[in-house]
Parts: sequence; C-alpha cells; structure tokens
Amino acid sequence: MLDTPRPGLAARIEAATPPDRDRAVDALRALAILGVVLGHWCVTAFVSMGDGRLRVASPLSAMPHLAPVSWVLQTLAVFFLVGGCTAAKGHRAGEPYLPWARRRLARLARPVPVLLLAWAAAASALAWAGLPSGTLHALLKLVLSPLWFLGVYGALTVLTPVVVALWNRLGMRGLLLPLAATALIDLGRFGLDAPAWIGWGTVLTGWLVPFYLGVAWAHGALAPPRAGWALLAGGAAAAAALVLWAGFPASMVGVPGAEVSNLNPPTLAAVAFGTAQCGLALLARGPLTRLTRRPGVWAAVALANLSAMTIFLWHQTAMMSVTVAAAAAGGALPGLLTAPDRAAWIPTRLAWLPVFALALAVLWSLTHRFERPRPR
Repeated sequence: MLDTPRPGLAARIEAATPPDRDRAVDALRALAILGVVLGHWCVTAFVSMGDGRLRVASPLSAMPHLAPVSWVLQTLAVFFLVGGCTAAKGHRAGEPYLPWARRRLARLARPVPVLLLAWAAAASALAWAGLPSGTLHALLKLVLSPLWFLGVYGALTVLTPVVVALWNRLGMRGLLLPLAATALIDLGRFGLDAPAWIGWGTVLTGWLVPFYLGVAWAHGALAPPRAGWALLAGGAAAAAALVLWAGFPASMVGVPGAEVSNLNPPTLAAVAFGTAQCGLALLARGPLTRLTRRPGVWAAVALANLSAMTIFLWHQTAMMSVTVAAAAAGGALPGLLTAPDRAAWIPTRLAWLPVFALALAVLWSLTHRFERPRPR
C-alpha cells in the first residue's frame, strides 16, 4: 500500500517509539484495514453492459462456495476491538469530556471533506461526460458506503465513558446486554415479522460487542490466553450453529441479490463471527509483538496507522478509477469489467490488485496530508 520504509526511516521510527507502546494494537489495526481493502477489491466487481453502463456484481453470488473468503477478509470486528481498547486507554476519569471527544473525533472526520469535495467535482464531470445515471449512482454508493463505519465508530467512541462505566459496574457480564439486544432484534426481524427497519438497531448493538471487548482488554481482563481461546471457540461455535440451523447466510459480507445480509445491518451470526475474530486477535498479540520488534516491520505498521483513514476512505476510489478508465478505453479486460461467474475470474482479478494498489498509492500521495492536524 505504501512504499517499503527506507532503513534510515525505519531506524528513526523505531527510535521515536515509546518503549511502552503496545505494538500489537497497531499491527491489528493495520491488518484490519488491509482486510477491508482487499475484501472490497476481491468481492466487488463492475460488469460492462455493452452500452456504457456498468453494474455491480460479486463473485459470491455466482460462486457461493467462496464464502470462506469473506471469513478472512471481513475484519471490521478487529477494528472495533482495537478502537475500544485505545479509546478506553485514552480516557482518564475526571478529564473534561468535550475536549477529549473532540480530539478523538477529529482524526476520523478530518479527511472526510476532501473525499466529498473531490467526488462532488468528479460526479459533475462524469455526468457532463455522459456517464449513465445508474452507473454514476453505483459509483457514488460504493464511495459513500464506508462512511457508515465512521459514523458508528465515532458514536461508540464518544460513548466510551458510558461503556467504561458499564464495564466498571458489570465487568464481562455487561457483554450480555448488546448480545441480547442484537438477538432480540434479529428475532423480531426474522421470527416475529417485525418491521425490517428495526434491524438497523444492530448497527450499534452489534458493533458494541467487539468495542466492549476492547474496553475489557484495556482493563487487563483478556490478558490470559484462555480468554482468547474462549472467545474464539465460543464465537465460532455460535456462528456455525446460526448458519447451519438458523438460516443465516454463510457469507459474512453482503452479496448482491441475497435476501439477507449478515453485514447490512449486522446479524447475530456476524456478531458471533466477530467475537471469534476478536479471540483470534487476542491470541495473536504475542506473535505480533515479537514481529513488530523488527524495525522494518514496525515502520510499515506505524506508517499504515498514520494513514489508516486515508487508505480506508480512498481505496474504493482507487479501484473505481482503474475500472472507469478501462471502460472509457472500451476494453473488457479479464478480471476487470467481466462477469465474476467462473473460477477463471479469480486469478485474473488477483492480477489487478497491484494496479489498484498503485492507484491508491497515487491518491494517498495527494491526500494523506489532510489526515494530520495543521501545525500551529
């Protein structure tokens, strides 16, 4: 995603890192962002309709046996786990709330206006050039869809004092509250014919589960390996049971045309799966800590964390820039603008990932400065 750090830069980053820095947390955040990026690049495809129009397709629709790919690349729960941990560690009892919340939210919100302004100009130019409105709508939907994550993440961040207070009062028992709320909402949606809109309540209750686990991690409750094993085994067993016997989809990402999505909004199956991911992340702390003691590895992780929001916000634009440029040139290249409906599509798609990464690197070079605060 970013250039490999030069040895001198790696040494400077290593020297500037505080000795008590929890490098595993930063490594997990970098891996979570990488999973989201690769997930979108691998399971989101545009297919040329032959008349200038493009439609969004997914290989998971035609090849449902690829669902295990979504188990690897759907890493949002890890991001919320890390977010809860860092937010809880950064909050101090008695600290003024508004300045603290403002600082926490600034990092999330700072690069968003640049994306919106850039796409406002791009959408106007594409419409003027004659891009069909349906295609333009599909592009804008993919660009704006990641913003829901920032909204939920920001909401949970500003609620950190409440979540910490809940932890101090109930400990691990507090985890039952968002789990039960998610289960009740799913029961209403799928078993009691309640209005479908109530499902959007799980956007908060579902992602509160890994966030709460992050708060527990910050308070030292999940340090023993048995905690990680318990979350991994319990979450995996619950997710498997919900998929096999309760009718939830096997894919942990949305599939175009599917009647039910595990992600939009998150279902109890997605929450159980995310709990298993959190357990695996906790078990990986030791190996990641040892790995990031290497200056080159740590420098790459540190730089990825500095640009996490830029990478997250612009990775869809990078993929679509390459796709639209190919469509404008009139070529339906294998893995790009061709239907993802057969196994041969997979290696050709993988061959395009370095091109997407190069486009993202160009966008990163233009926009990453907006993620950092202005010098006073």
